Amino acid sequence: MSYDVEPRLLRAFVATAEELHFTRAAARLYVAQQALSRDIRRLERGLGVSLFARTTRQVALTVEGERLLPYARRVLTAQDELAAAFRPAPERPLLVDAGAPVGTAYRVLATARGRVPESCELVARFHGGLTGAAGEMAAGRLDVSFGRFAALPPGVRAGLEHQPVRLEPMAVLLREDHPLAAKSAVPLAGLAGETLYAGAGNPGTAEWTDLAARLFAGYGIAMAAPFPEIDGAQEFVRVVRKQGWSVLASVEFIEVPGMVLRPVVDPVPLSPVSMVWRRGLRHPGHDALRATARELAEEGGWLTAPAGAWLPPEDARVMGVVVSGGGA
Repeated sequence: MSYDVEPRLLRAFVATAEELHFTRAAARLYVAQQALSRDIRRLERGLGVSLFARTTRQVALTVEGERLLPYARRVLTAQDELAAAFRPAPERPLLVDAGAPVGTAYRVLATARGRVPESCELVARFHGGLTGAAGEMAAGRLDVSFGRFAALPPGVRAGLEHQPVRLEPMAVLLREDHPLAAKSAVPLAGLAGETLYAGAGNPGTAEWTDLAARLFAGYGIAMAAPFPEIDGAQEFVRVVRKQGWSVLASVEFIEVPGMVLRPVVDPVPLSPVSMVWRRGLRHPGHDALRATARELAEEGGWLTAPAGAWLPPEDARVMGVVVSGGGA
């Protein structure tokens, strides 16, 4: 009698003993019936006994089969417990705020999803605003966000890490009948006298409102009055259309029916986008996001400022770039 019994043979035996039908037992184990019968014969030879009484009409356990069944079940239970004890725990989902289902952050997220195993879940939310996200990350309710890192208070930045991703050219969203809508690009000076919405009144996007205020200064561009936080793309579209606002945006932006997106030039204002996360975060999804952001930035030249661009000096320092145009 052999004492070195393969667990696979015991599984074949237990399935057949419980089904008392070779075809059903084979289907339960996802093997061919011939393979199941072969394993049963190997087990019987190894133990030196017959385990089943077979006739053309039925299958029944022998006395030896009845005696083996409880032992086989205990062995298989122990093997399953052993495997479970050393099986890596599944990674928890990584929560990523991409701001909107379009643009730099979403491109990084969508590309990274194709590079992680099926078990690694990257869950998106679309709230936007790095100022608000920073508190969520510090509290452990959010893992990754994107935005203007230099605008966060030093004490907040100390608990976070960031990776520069893109100097995103800015644009203006205009009604189709606006006098500037006919232009392919809008000079910054051409917006003098205009009132633009830039998130004023939304504490979660304070970094964007601050960037807009710096950009508007000296150009006679007014900031739209503070308005309650607008949550979600659908509500944003509704409010913007009802208020009749022109909107400071990025060159990749959600579509708003009845409005057109035009890049701003002379100078080209840049929105600095970093990937930001809680200090000490370890997760394979986070690694994939960082690698993806780095590759997309290199391929697209995302961290190269165009000649004559505009970016506040402190943002340029944090992003590690040189801007030849004017700052704020």
